Formats: sequence, structure tokens, C-alpha cells
Amino acid sequence: MTIHPAALLAILLMAIVTYGCRAGGYWLMGRVTISPRIEIGLTYLPGAVLISLVAPAMAEEGIPGVCAVAATALAMRLTNSLLVAMVAGVGTVWLMRQLI
Repeated sequence: MTIHPAALLAILLMAIVTYGCRAGGYWLMGRVTISPRIEIGLTYLPGAVLISLVAPAMAEEGIPGVCAVAATALAMRLTNSLLVAMVAGVGTVWLMRQLI
């Protein structure tokens, strides 16, 4: 197996840029005073990112997607187990695709 030099260069440059963004973010945030209001906003950021990833997929899937999200949320609420919630969501999509 051979690696094309241009592909290797692209991979290395992407790695450098990715590291630079992460390290730069840590460096920058170490020099910024975070107000309580911003800190509260940052605590909600992971949920907002998750919703922005799930909502388009759910809308594209239609009824099975909506049912899967509901089943996943319900399973997570009842069991507080990520594995059970994921299995419930995937199983619901599979079942709904079989029925519809």
C-alpha cells in the first residue's frame, strides 16, 4: 500500500489545524474571565449541539425518526442507561421501517 504525498500532506495539515483550534481555544479561554451568565450558557451547549445533529436526521426519517427519538428519550428517562436508550432508538427505527 502506498500513500500519495499530497494525501499525506493534507492529513498532516488537517491534524495541525485541528490541534491548533483546540489548543488555541484552551489558551484563549485561560485568559478570558467567564461571567456566570456565560458559564450557564456553556452548560447548555452540548445539548444544543446534540439537538442540532438529531433534529435534521429525525425530520429526514419521518415518522420512524420521531418515534425513535421519543422511544430513546423515554428509555433514557426510565432507565438512565445510555445503552438501553440507544437500543430502544435503533430498535424503534428498525421496527417502524418494517411496519411502514
